[in-house]
Amino acid sequence: MLPPLTSLTLAQQVAQMVVVRASGYLFDHQIRYPVWEPPAATLRYWLEDLGVGGVILLGASAGELSLRTRQLQDWAAIPLLICADVEEGVGQRFSGATWFPPPMALAAVAQFDLLTACHYAEQMGSVTARESLAIGLNWLLSPTVDVNNNPDNPVINVRAFGETTQIVSKLATAFIRGAHSHSILTTAKHFPGHGDTAIDSHLELPILGHDRSRLEQVEFPPFQAAIQAGVDAVMSAHLQIPTLDAQYPATLSPKVLTQELRQRMGFEGLIVTDALVMGAIANRYGTEEAAVLAVEAGADILLMPLHPEKAIEAVCAAVESGRIAPERIEATIERIWRAKQKVSSPIQSAAHAWETQPVAAIDLSLLGQSDALLTCTEILKKSQKVYCPKPSRLNSLTQAGRNLILVDDLIDCDFLTRTAPAIACPAKFGFTQVEVVDRHTPKMQLATQENHPTLLQLFIRGNPFRGSAGLTQTARDWFDFLLKSEQLQGLVIYGSPYVLEQFVLDLPPDVPYVFSYGQMALAQAIGLEALLRA
Repeated sequence: MLPPLTSLTLAQQVAQMVVVRASGYLFDHQIRYPVWEPPAATLRYWLEDLGVGGVILLGASAGELSLRTRQLQDWAAIPLLICADVEEGVGQRFSGATWFPPPMALAAVAQFDLLTACHYAEQMGSVTARESLAIGLNWLLSPTVDVNNNPDNPVINVRAFGETTQIVSKLATAFIRGAHSHSILTTAKHFPGHGDTAIDSHLELPILGHDRSRLEQVEFPPFQAAIQAGVDAVMSAHLQIPTLDAQYPATLSPKVLTQELRQRMGFEGLIVTDALVMGAIANRYGTEEAAVLAVEAGADILLMPLHPEKAIEAVCAAVESGRIAPERIEATIERIWRAKQKVSSPIQSAAHAWETQPVAAIDLSLLGQSDALLTCTEILKKSQKVYCPKPSRLNSLTQAGRNLILVDDLIDCDFLTRTAPAIACPAKFGFTQVEVVDRHTPKMQLATQENHPTLLQLFIRGNPFRGSAGLTQTARDWFDFLLKSEQLQGLVIYGSPYVLEQFVLDLPPDVPYVFSYGQMALAQAIGLEALLRA
């Protein structure tokens, strides 16, 4: 049984609707994003005194995170929903766990074998859920069910399960099915569909001019499929579709969240906002008004308000003034309680027993198991593209070659270590002169560069908060220079297939290339093995 709502004050009820951002690291001096991630004393105050209902985590190893989640649960009076954006597996965010290639890799497999792709998606969902629970996460902010039909999309891109409604629906529901083989919450995002935008909602508000017919044919069906598959939550999109609401973006729109999602589609689970610190909302509405408007619109969970205490106070004031009905908050708490019961231990006796049940035991042995590694390897191999002509320029290397690696931001690059295959493998084949370039590298005069046979490796994919789908001018300048000077021996692209399309058309027929959706060490090893040993 649920604890009675009368046992919580209005402020405590509203606090349960708030999910705050926190660092996965254990100590304050390790915090990487101080604007969003509070120090321990503040976080503990939010959990113990305010009673916020959940935490979203980023950063740290999987082992560290297991300690962090236990710490957070110990601070909270009511068990927390603890979530993370693990769209590519737990290892995407927390090192040591399994890191899958992005979902669009499964779409590449689905083009020739939909059944196998669905099997992989289900395995991916199951492994992600298993490993999340093993370290104390109980809510997946995945799958992404947006249909990425805009190659210039800077924020969805390879996070989508594909470019067509049917494939996205099939793969996303398979992922949900796999995840639900464990007691964990899943999330379909970003409603009503973020796949056809060319503006990053982390920075600005995208506006889409689609009519209802288009929405019902393309954007809506994957969400309807996810709801039918039993998805636990739906996340809103920070974008505006005038056809649905000419005044408010989806996150703040009763017409979108209540009329479309709750009433017309019949969704009974949690409606969660996308992060309220994102520019599309924060820059226009601020903390307090955005929180109130989101609740008025139908949101149950306020994700990452910049000032949680102010957001709680604003919603409480709106209830006390009559702007928001108390019944609206009570209905949300009932939904939150159902979600928390699902991920808590079964109730054995007393009515309030679920509140004091010990959280699930941490089990790091469940991370990176052989079945997970095998699935990840198979997806990478079946989705990568390899072109190795005979003869190939790689076979004519007569001097020490240059291994030129371009990444978006080396400071935040966690897949390019000293022992990474992208560095170690080419050295075995003569490419011993390693150069790494990123967007912070001072612009250089390429015409003055010494002549070296060069293997060019590009790590390029969509990068939220940077407003670009990935094709940096630096990469293009280097590529053109190496072609013109006939130094390019081979090309490897890790990340976006749309980037591959823009480069491969200009490649001479004797220049081999490999494309991989993944950027992690395993993807590097598999891709370079195919290229250099061909």
